[in-house]
Amino acid sequence: MKKILIYLCIVLITPYKFMAQTTTEKTAIQNKITANQVQGFVDAFNAHDVNAILSFMTDDCVFKASAGPDADGEKFVGKEAVKKAFEEVFNTYPDARWANATYFIAGDRVVTEWLFIGTKADGSKMEVTGCDICTYRDGKISVKNSFRKNRPAIPKS
Repeated sequence: MKKILIYLCIVLITPYKFMAQTTTEKTAIQNKITANQVQGFVDAFNAHDVNAILSFMTDDCVFKASAGPDADGEKFVGKEAVKKAFEEVFNTYPDARWANATYFIAGDRVVTEWLFIGTKADGSKMEVTGCDICTYRDGKISVKNSFRKNRPAIPKS
């Protein structure tokens, strides 16, 4: 019975030991993620500086918008597509800002929570909380996955 228990423990534990050693997740230090870098990304959005925003992202970056035709929103791949998506946000909401940004860093990911505030040309206002889950690779954002509450626009008063 003792041999069976030892064998069972070896069979059950060994795969997890090897799986833990082969993980590709890097720590925040290995990915060169700093609080200043995260805040710089937020500040670039609030400045509507698309080139500064893109400087924080990899060339093959992916932006998954919070809305769109697919289950994970609309997906934009590569800097040019991502640039156009961000420019469209700034065109739609010329006064867009992400207020009360807070974040935490965990391994190769950063989660940022924010309050988006913006006004469309027709005067309707959007005020909604949301978050981004960003995956980093070699010190830059490779995937920006956005989520937000689903709230109707506030009519012009």
